[in-house]
Amino acid sequence: MNATTASDSSTVEGLLKRLEQLNDVGASLSRERDITRLLEQILLAAKTITHADGGTLYRMLDDGETLRFEILRTDSLNIAMGGTSGSAINFPDIALKTDSGGPNDSLVAAYAAIHGVTVNIDDAYSNADEFDFSGTQVFDARTGYRSQSFLTVPMRDHEGAVIGVLQLINARPPGTTELVAFSHADQRLVESLASQAAIALSNRRLLTQLEELFESFIGLINLAIDEKSHYTGGHCQRVPALTMMLANATADLQDGPLADFSMSEADRYELKIAGLLHDCGKITTPVHVVDKATKLQTLFDRIDLVDTRFEVLKRDAEIAALREQLALRKPLDLEAEAGALARSAIAQVALDDDRDFLRLANVGSEGMSDAHISRVRQIGSQHQWRNVDGVQTDFLSADEMENLCIRKGTLTTAERDIINYHIVATIKMLERLPWPRHLKNVPEYAGGHHERMDGKGYPKGLSREQMSVQARIMGIADIFEALTASDRPYKPSMKLSQAMDIMNMLKRGGHIDPDLFDVFVKTEVYRRYGEQFLSPEQLDEVRLSP
Repeated sequence: MNATTASDSSTVEGLLKRLEQLNDVGASLSRERDITRLLEQILLAAKTITHADGGTLYRMLDDGETLRFEILRTDSLNIAMGGTSGSAINFPDIALKTDSGGPNDSLVAAYAAIHGVTVNIDDAYSNADEFDFSGTQVFDARTGYRSQSFLTVPMRDHEGAVIGVLQLINARPPGTTELVAFSHADQRLVESLASQAAIALSNRRLLTQLEELFESFIGLINLAIDEKSHYTGGHCQRVPALTMMLANATADLQDGPLADFSMSEADRYELKIAGLLHDCGKITTPVHVVDKATKLQTLFDRIDLVDTRFEVLKRDAEIAALREQLALRKPLDLEAEAGALARSAIAQVALDDDRDFLRLANVGSEGMSDAHISRVRQIGSQHQWRNVDGVQTDFLSADEMENLCIRKGTLTTAERDIINYHIVATIKMLERLPWPRHLKNVPEYAGGHHERMDGKGYPKGLSREQMSVQARIMGIADIFEALTASDRPYKPSMKLSQAMDIMNMLKRGGHIDPDLFDVFVKTEVYRRYGEQFLSPEQLDEVRLSP
């Protein structure tokens, strides 16, 4: 079945030129990351070096028993299907086994895959007895085409397994319309290309599998954080999405201070990974600190204990009044009894007022003034209650007073340090990994999202000039997501206008990058993010003051 007809391309000069093409193709294939484009390049390169009019690339499915049409091209009929053409291939898959379980040797592509051999046919019509070309003949009859010469080459990976089949149709010497057989030189070149292509394809599939495995491990980390606290699980997914929105908008700029910023596909993947891992250190943060919705919350909200103490004080006040009444039973002084009850009622009203004040202070939704802090301390030390051991003691413990006197939010200084440590843990964890070259910046991108432009951030106190654009982008994404999130235990979700006003103040205060925030505003990244992740009630009109 080998061809004996030679083309002009088989001259020494022509072969050298085609070898150069083969080397160029090999280098190009090693750089391509997208499998679809890689397969397309393989077929187009084979057509180019053999001057074939048409060709098909079949991919072996995971079952090892089926070939699927992946890319199809026929120049003279202007047919382009599969790959990047946008036109789907609706031809049925080719089974490598017959219904009886034997090898499907009647179809040339199946034969090449089953036996791992190249099939070079001079004329399909004269070889119709050897292989079943009925489908080809039906196609020719319908289109007026003449499918004559075939070169079918299996593609083997580094382990020798067939992972696809490359089939070329109708060799045409340059400058002619004559159909000739594929020469021996054509066959050797395509076999060499198929070998290179199979290695490139196998490597790309292996890298893709490793990337999927790596991202799955990242997903496991985020799932562990989510299982510890449902307040952070969404954050780990939303921040990367917002980061990429702002990064892509910045990379598309044609002018301005960030016009030189650009990203390749590899750069985008690196930033995506950094976004997914930016809070991986939270796996070390105690869950009771992450979930602390009120000032007195630890494993439970201790305000209920405080409520119980108030009830004890009210009970004690009532008991004291009843004892006064009993003491007056003999003289029977109605006025004195009424006075005792009145004093008890006043005391209970005062206790209820103090209790309501502490419950409000415990929420931490508003800043605590000096007067409020003074009142907490007064309540804590002025009221005395008898504990379970029968000992008179201060109404609030030192720890309870410290928590209730938190000026803003629900975290003490020590608890905030614990929360802030997550970024230190993130950096430590990420810097221990042996990152490949195309992901070497992940620790810096992920570890910089709590730094500030004025150098007052943490953990390293970096200034704007010391940070990459990507880390500054992630800082904006992290803050905006936190402001608008609806799953935080310590605050309600903000509307866009409120969140953007705060972001604008952070820009003026040297907290976030002003140029990136301008991109965030002008390209309306905030609104596109809101439409995708926020509730309709949050999507109000944004008007920022200059």
